[in-house]
Amino acid sequence: MLEYLVIVGALVNLLGASAYILETLKGNTKPNRITWLMWSTAPLIASFAAFSDGVTWAALPVFMAGFCPLLILISSFANKKAYWKLETFDYICGFFSLLALVLWALTNQPNVAIVFAIISDAFAAIPTLRKAWAHPQTESHWIYVTGIFNAITALLAVNGWAFSEFAFATYLVIINGLLLFSIFGKKILMPETTVKKK
Repeated sequence: MLEYLVIVGALVNLLGASAYILETLKGNTKPNRITWLMWSTAPLIASFAAFSDGVTWAALPVFMAGFCPLLILISSFANKKAYWKLETFDYICGFFSLLALVLWALTNQPNVAIVFAIISDAFAAIPTLRKAWAHPQTESHWIYVTGIFNAITALLAVNGWAFSEFAFATYLVIINGLLLFSIFGKKILMPETTVKKK
């Protein structure tokens, strides 16, 4: 039964990614390519590490957390207006994100790989967290809503609560929540400022 729930979560996440891709193709949403590149890499590594450690269905949502960003990254090249101009800060975060993946490669231990994948993913998230707070109109929220749902299905499918089963999914719930807060935070905390800017 839980396996079916994980599949539903994966499909819902794919729907959220499709909505983001559609907005990207229209030029309304502007992905930060460093973020989406690293977001596609880290979860895919974490999912393959989890698979190698014997995790089955619980790793599917983590895999989707990498596959969907890969599709979004590819879509950002279809429209010249559909990408965010990268700054030095973005490249620095990308460097540390990549460094975490290199450190994972040197360890070759599944649990350590997942820790470094989380660190890598977090560094990759910083540019988009910053962009979403400053320019929320350049982000689409559905991918993060469905990302939370997808990660929760992974947690529900956990059997033995081994670190490799729950760590990345827990992180995904937290980071997607932070991204949603970055998009809507000003409207919630400073509604007067939002109104004035309109």
